[in-house]
Amino acid sequence: MAEDSLDRLAAVIAARRGADPESSYTASLFASGRARIAQKLGEEAIETVIAACGRDDAAIVPEAADLLYHLIVLLADAGLSLDDVRAELTQREGQSGHDEKAARSTI
Repeated sequence: MAEDSLDRLAAVIAARRGADPESSYTASLFASGRARIAQKLGEEAIETVIAACGRDDAAIVPEAADLLYHLIVLLADAGLSLDDVRAELTQREGQSGHDEKAARSTI
């Protein structure tokens, strides 16, 4: 598979893990811990929803970019990657969303 901008972003994020938190926002997120990373992801999700409810569809794009960035940071913090997400999506191909959801264990 050809590397795309999300793969390049994931590589940069991985490289910033363990870097000086004073010199890198990404490193500061890792240093802050999983709960803070998850909080930032939630904030970006809310901002994306707010943008989606507005009249300017183009406003969704930068919020979606922030959301994806923070999701990739969370994945990296958990030792996971975009390939793990891709594999999950591939596994779900051809399956009804309702059936897939029903097959998952309840959290």
